[in-house]
Amino acid sequence: IILAVLCIVFGAPAQNTELIDVKKVIPDIILDIRYATQNNFTGKVLYSSADCFVAKDVALALKKVQVDLKKQGYRLKIFDGYRPLSVQKEMWKAFPDARYVANPEKGSVYNRGYAVDITIVASDGSPVQMPTDFDEFTIKARSDYKNLPQDAIKHRDILKNTMVKYEFIPIKTEWWHFNYPGYKNKPVLDISFDVLKIKK
Repeated sequence: IILAVLCIVFGAPAQNTELIDVKKVIPDIILDIRYATQNNFTGKVLYSSADCFVAKDVALALKKVQVDLKKQGYRLKIFDGYRPLSVQKEMWKAFPDARYVANPEKGSVYNRGYAVDITIVASDGSPVQMPTDFDEFTIKARSDYKNLPQDAIKHRDILKNTMVKYEFIPIKTEWWHFNYPGYKNKPVLDISFDVLKIKK
């Protein structure tokens, strides 16, 4: 289940990261891993697997979020978690805008396993209204944008408030993107999904 790895390190010595399959910790979480399909901003399949891996700390915190959301009548759906550095480079080639895609020269929080792209759905798994689709790089995707239907704002706030309650950090440009504390001293990784699946 757990893989402790140190693959590529930038700067000072970093601590190893434990990447785990999020489904092993939260069996009822819904996965919609867009980069394993052509339904993403690059139009290409970038992942060899539709599994989702994150750092162990992140998975345990997401489990708390899921429990809380279920009490509110919702569940989590994940679009993305850990991302290999090689994929980060492909994304940067397709859309070199640091507001939405991290420059691979420094590596991203995704490459460390400490970022998630996430939304909520109803308890039965059906969609609820959100501000935009995933990876819509417009002003409407900002986490503080107001000119939206009330239901979209309501659901965005439920997601944001519940994630923040369990220490996740939202970013301004994307309502779906949350980072988890502790990533700054973690290594940038370029481990393929095929390797991760063997180890899980």
